[in-house]
Amino acid sequence: MKIAQGAPGARILAFGHYQPANVVTNDDLAKTIDTNDEWIQSRVGIAERRLASPEETEIDLAVHAGGKALAASGLPAADIDLVIVATCTMESQIPNAAGRVATRLGIAAPGAFDVNAACAGFCYALSAAADAVRAGSARNVLVVGTEKFSHWLDWTDRSTAVIFADGAGAVVVGPSDVPRVGPVVWGSEGDKSDAIIVKDRRSFLHQEGQTVFRWATTSLHPVARSACERAGIDPSELAAFVPHQANLRIIESIARKIGADNAVIARDIVLAGNTSAASIPMALSRMIERGEVPSGGLALLLGFGAGLTYAAQVVELP
Repeated sequence: MKIAQGAPGARILAFGHYQPANVVTNDDLAKTIDTNDEWIQSRVGIAERRLASPEETEIDLAVHAGGKALAASGLPAADIDLVIVATCTMESQIPNAAGRVATRLGIAAPGAFDVNAACAGFCYALSAAADAVRAGSARNVLVVGTEKFSHWLDWTDRSTAVIFADGAGAVVVGPSDVPRVGPVVWGSEGDKSDAIIVKDRRSFLHQEGQTVFRWATTSLHPVARSACERAGIDPSELAAFVPHQANLRIIESIARKIGADNAVIARDIVLAGNTSAASIPMALSRMIERGEVPSGGLALLLGFGAGLTYAAQVVELP
């Protein structure tokens, strides 16, 4: 039996992101929900979010973001041989998103599968992509996080309606002579899975906010530090810390505890809301676009959410 020869390492070649045009402010929500701008910003840090139109789907969002990442990578569609889509908000699980995204981007006959690790989904998908490149199962991989939470929300429930939003972020992963996507540190706490749940097809998203907040602010900083250790770096060497954009207070608490004193901290949640699997690539893509982080710098990614699942890895920025 001949064993496929992979690359010594994997790297992110390019990023892309997409947000729907419809901006919804806290004042807009206050017209229909018992809330106000001060209440929302003091608890979760969100000032506004983007919502897709009724006609836009997760596939549409993913195609926009994936197309930008592909164009930025300089690779033709024919060079992509695997597409992975991280999402937890598909209206239907059959068929998957990845195959349809690939077809619309002109990527012919790639391997294609979806990942559902909720808000940790992008980090799970990125790790799978890097492993595929190193193992020789793929040469270049398109990874997309895409979510349309707006059709899974009860718009009279301020505990969720003020938090979640729509959007997509994407990366292209390719081979490298040295590792530029660090080892993943991942896990789950299934005994807490009821903290974030959609009970059945006829239900909306339900979240036990305080349970999630306590878990995130007490359990995740060791995961982040472990990812740095496995990558062989100290948190002080980080150029950026990009956690899942769940809650501004959670982001700032974890950042303090890991000691990333020299890093730019992603705070995309303020203007984008919580976009689950899309939040990390979208936040980092926007940081790169604004010139806030240097090419070749190291970024720590930390995804966490429903499941309860979590994953972290250090990556070198393109």
